This record gives sequence, structure tokens and C-alpha cells, in this order.
Amino acid sequence: MDANPTLDQLQVFLAVAETGSFSAASRVLNRAQSVVSYTIGNLETQLEVALFERSGARQPKLTEAGKALLTDARRIVADLQVMRARAKSIKQGLEAELTVALSVMVPSDAVVTELREFRDRFPSVALNLNIGELGMVMEMVISGKADIGIGGSILRQEDSVVMEKIGYSFMIPVAAAEHPLAKFGRPLTLADVREEVQLVVTDTSGLTNGRDFNVLSYKTWRVSDIATKHQLIKGGLGWGGLPASVAGRDIMDGTLVALDLEAYEQSQYPLYAMRKAANPLGPAGQWLVDAMERRLSTCPSHDDFKQMLGIELREGMPQAAE
Repeated sequence: MDANPTLDQLQVFLAVAETGSFSAASRVLNRAQSVVSYTIGNLETQLEVALFERSGARQPKLTEAGKALLTDARRIVADLQVMRARAKSIKQGLEAELTVALSVMVPSDAVVTELREFRDRFPSVALNLNIGELGMVMEMVISGKADIGIGGSILRQEDSVVMEKIGYSFMIPVAAAEHPLAKFGRPLTLADVREEVQLVVTDTSGLTNGRDFNVLSYKTWRVSDIATKHQLIKGGLGWGGLPASVAGRDIMDGTLVALDLEAYEQSQYPLYAMRKAANPLGPAGQWLVDAMERRLSTCPSHDDFKQMLGIELREGMPQAAE
């Protein structure tokens, strides 16, 4: 079996390459220069290539092979440092991995901001992120597939799940600017929308089988996710409700029009952080929940959003997101 380079050999190799000399590397590593030279010699023997040109030069110079292998050495040492950090974190009680299920109702700007800080605070914690609609968040928490769920649509009371209100969101009915419903110039009635295609998200979790929320049209097209629904509405293929955080920019730039439809319930409703009662959160998970609560508490309220867009949003509490 071929002998494998050791971590110590690779670290000495990096020290010589980065300091530019054996003597400088010996000072950085607090070792005798002869030990540094001997270690590099052994590494070259194991790899069967010369890493430094020594003859005719005052300072060792990387060979072409040395330059190529330097990148590999840096990567291997960095990977081992990550492994050590992860082991230390696990020993201290920090999660090695965190799986989070997020509703599309959670504003994406808030998610990106907090996950950026999460990455910086907990670099050793691997993150699995699942984005979905309706019952997906709760289903993943109940089944144990997610450590944390953040979303609304409390579809049933579940004793095994701990829920904490951390914010709010709301849906608004919209259509493309060229859609017939966008051109009425007056509040819309049920009769106005009954014969128009309404785009509706299907709950793949199965928790809402037989239940529709805010479905008012006789004609419906069902899609699997909010992103597809958003694009089809923008394309003028139908009307439907979108989270304010998704539709807001399109309404402001005129691509979408917020429909004044009293029959469509669109008041704000709570967003919750969910977890299994039997699985208390570790430091990273608790930090993420607390950070999302702080962030969501500063998001525009229902009235703020109305003022920002210059539209009238009706009162009335929806049961769940459509």
C-alpha cells in the first residue's frame, strides 16, 4: 500500500511555500530547519515528485509539480480544519446539521439576510433548506424530516408539535396588467371572477385534501408551487392570490395589478416557528428562530403595505394561504 502524506507534512509544505524559505518556515512552525527540510524530503519521496527547486537558488522555488500540488494541499488542510471545527462544535452541543422547512409566505429578503448571518455564525453547521406551500412545512416537522418549520396555515392542532408565533404575512389577489380583470376600473364582484381562470396551488402534503382556500372561480388551473403560479399570472394566463412579499415588486412596477375583490379574504395572518416537542432546538436552530422572529417583526404590516402600493386591501382573516 502506498504511504499517504500526513497532515503535518502538508502543513510544513504550505509553510515553506507561503513563507518562501525553509528557515522562515522553521521560525513560523517553531521547529529546527533540519526538521523542516527532512519533512519536505519525506513528502517528496512519498509523492515521487520534487516540490521545490533547491540547486542554484538562495531560496527554494516551487517546481511545476509543486505549484499544482499546492492547491490540493491547501484544500486537504482546509477540509481537515472544517472537520475539526465540526467535531469541536458537536462536542460543545452545536448541531452538525439543521434541516429547515420554509413557507413561501416568509419574505425571501428576510430569509437571505438571516441565512447570511447564520452562515457566518455557524460555519460548521450544514443546512438543508426546503421551500414549499401549505401543509408541506407542518408535514415535514410532524414526520421528523425537518428540525424547524417556519410558516402559517395551521391546518390542524398537533400535540407533538410546539408552535411559536414569530410574525405575519398576507395574500393579495392579482392579475397581469393586460388581464381583463385588471381593466374594470372598479371593485370586482364574485360574478366578475367566476368565469375567469383562477390559478391555485395544490397542497402536495395531503393535509388539506378536500379543502380549498379562497378559490372563487369555476375555472381553476392547479399548479404545484407558488413560483410557477407567479409566472403564469404574470403571463396573463389567469388570476390568483400571491404572498405580498412575492407580488409586491411586480405591483409597484406595474407588471401585476392588485385586484379590489372583497370576496377574497386577504388580511394578515400569523407565521409560526414549529418543531417537534420531543426534539428541543440546539444553539444554531434556536438562534435561527430568534433571528427570523426579530426580522419578521420589522416587515411591513398590512396597513404599511397598503400605503406602499397605494391600494386598498380588505379586512377579513383567511384560514390559510391559497
